[in-house]
Amino acid sequence: MVVTKDPNCGCCSAWIDHVRAAGFTVDVVEKSEVARLKVRLGVPQALASCHTAEIGGYVIEGHVPAGAIKRLLAEKPDGRGLAVAGMPIGSPGMEVEGAEPDIYDVVLFGPAGQRPYARFKGPLEA
Repeated sequence: MVVTKDPNCGCCSAWIDHVRAAGFTVDVVEKSEVARLKVRLGVPQALASCHTAEIGGYVIEGHVPAGAIKRLLAEKPDGRGLAVAGMPIGSPGMEVEGAEPDIYDVVLFGPAGQRPYARFKGPLEA
């Protein structure tokens, strides 16, 4: 997996720790400007987050749990990638001590549009 992130982003580093702990090998590219990469990779603006990863021909945008990435690579659905819009509390890398985790969707996106792929509460499927 190659992750492109802003060098000053702490939650991106925490997400990288999450996917490494799940068994992924991660190479990190630090750039202060990642918006051009998102456009080139076809990430819809509404799904853009703070870091972008590439693995197995797919794009992973934002705080997608490792379990959803493993499922994506096993099932190989037709799509460009997965995204978690924004930065939901409790998603991997966005844990806040004492805060109730948000319920959030992981979205499969691509030329055919967007559809829900999984729903999580914190790092676990809801």
